[in-house]
Amino acid sequence: MKKYIYIILLGGLALGSASCKKDFIDLKPQDQLTDAAYFKQPSDFRAYATGFYGQLMGWASPYGGNDVFNHMDVSSDLSTYYAFSSDVGRGTIVVPATDPAYSNAYSWIRSQNILLKQAAVYSGNAADIKQYVGEAYFFRANAHYSLLKRFGGVPIVTTVLDVNDLTPARNSRYEVVTQILSDLDNAIADLPIEQAISSADKGRISKWAAESLKAEVELYEATWRKYNGAVTDFAGSGKPSSDQTAQFFSEAASLAKDVMDNGGYTLWNYNTSLSNQSSFYLFNLEDAGSNPAGLTKASNNEFILYSVYDYVLKQGGVNLSFTSYMMTPSRKMMDMYLCTDGLPASKSPLFQGYHNPGDEYKNRDFRMTSYAGGIPTTVDLTKGGPGYANVKFASYNYGSYRNANQESPNFPIIRLAEVYLIYAEALYEKNGSITDAQLDESINKIRDRAGVAHLTNGLVSTNGLNMLDEIRRERTVELFHEGFRYDDLKRWGIAETALNGSTCGEVVGDASYTTAFRNSAGANTSFYAPSSYVWGEEAVSTAAGTLKCVVIDSKSNHNFSKKNYLWPIPQVEINLNSKLRQNPGY
Repeated sequence: MKKYIYIILLGGLALGSASCKKDFIDLKPQDQLTDAAYFKQPSDFRAYATGFYGQLMGWASPYGGNDVFNHMDVSSDLSTYYAFSSDVGRGTIVVPATDPAYSNAYSWIRSQNILLKQAAVYSGNAADIKQYVGEAYFFRANAHYSLLKRFGGVPIVTTVLDVNDLTPARNSRYEVVTQILSDLDNAIADLPIEQAISSADKGRISKWAAESLKAEVELYEATWRKYNGAVTDFAGSGKPSSDQTAQFFSEAASLAKDVMDNGGYTLWNYNTSLSNQSSFYLFNLEDAGSNPAGLTKASNNEFILYSVYDYVLKQGGVNLSFTSYMMTPSRKMMDMYLCTDGLPASKSPLFQGYHNPGDEYKNRDFRMTSYAGGIPTTVDLTKGGPGYANVKFASYNYGSYRNANQESPNFPIIRLAEVYLIYAEALYEKNGSITDAQLDESINKIRDRAGVAHLTNGLVSTNGLNMLDEIRRERTVELFHEGFRYDDLKRWGIAETALNGSTCGEVVGDASYTTAFRNSAGANTSFYAPSSYVWGEEAVSTAAGTLKCVVIDSKSNHNFSKKNYLWPIPQVEINLNSKLRQNPGY
């Protein structure tokens, strides 16, 4: 049976092995055990570092409860489900008393600092603990990165603080980024390549995961600075010492290229045996019973950084399939999918319109049915729903495969498809151009799996497209519900525009555009009950022009502003530390 990496601690001291127990018996009574007494041999460092893995996002969120669904960008412009993250999607964020995203991160950073402190005085062979030191640097970088994305500049902590050091001032976001990148450089130097990690240890961090995260951080920060400048910085924040955007774009592309060329990863593409539905089964992949081709997790060489789950040893523990099914896409998301000729539906002669249920699914990107389900023959708009479904992560959609709370696919954090997208976007942002060859070695590999014609400079120029928009479209579609949308909208500086419109569902049309819901006389059919839609209808831009659609959430509920690009520092932290300054607007 494959051995998996499981969590034995979340921070602080852990006694995780027989050798640890032996040292404890020989050396110290339990009430006198100290960090110095614990970190005596490589197995101690390994056991302690294994505890860091509980800090990764997974089905069991490190922030508790159902927070994984908040992470999945529900309530964004792409989603009609408002059970999670509605305060973000609508711009109604208020200053919280506490926030585990803040307090947990610093607890985790403390645990990494403990290991690094003990590694510095370790009397054994440093090479024996090198991997675990690299993991500590990686996880400390990841914790600071999580804080950066949520709060901007925060206090940087690189030592084990004592009671006299618990009120540090905020560092600027620029200093935080410098620290993150420094830690990732140390991690890259210390971590093994994926190919050197034994099958028993699959799931531990590799050099390629650290390079991928560094590329992600640099793209994130470079676009943030390019499109937002310093407008979100807290009062008194320092400024960057130099304009690093071009450097970050260049380094992000270079790191992504290294992972692409040398990491040994491949896209999980079994379209021939999975009826072109690889993008569905990838996110439900468990054992051979999870898909018609009998594939197991051993076939997945696309995930670079992920949280490990197993039906027998560590189940997901959340009602994944049911909740995922409820996280329905919006009109905007459905129109994002390209036609098979590589053109947006609004420009493609292959687009079939919205007249009959299922028409809009024809001649489209395979991800449309992989994420939204099979082509429908009827759609019911009598109960206030959007008319669409979501099956990404919904494993029960294949033969009622798992019961609620037992679904156990691995949770993707960074996968090769994202690295391809980082590479293309960073190149275009740096140079204002990208070659067809560069598109072929990145984005077009994703489009091959999706059954979509290649993105080329000729396609863009001939059809009046914008290359950056098409690169962003590819990212939006591929990474749907994987936790990137809000951060992408903010780093591109377009969140206010994207999030303040009405969230719509199916096209219902009118007398001039008949559908299954409204006939040529303009009368409603039995498939449509307008009274079930509190916010009525709205004429919005669609792939077939401006048409009437059902409104799931009205623009009158949305007031997202620049202040919402960052979350407020929780009030209890400000009460405890007078040096902390609140983010602008809160």
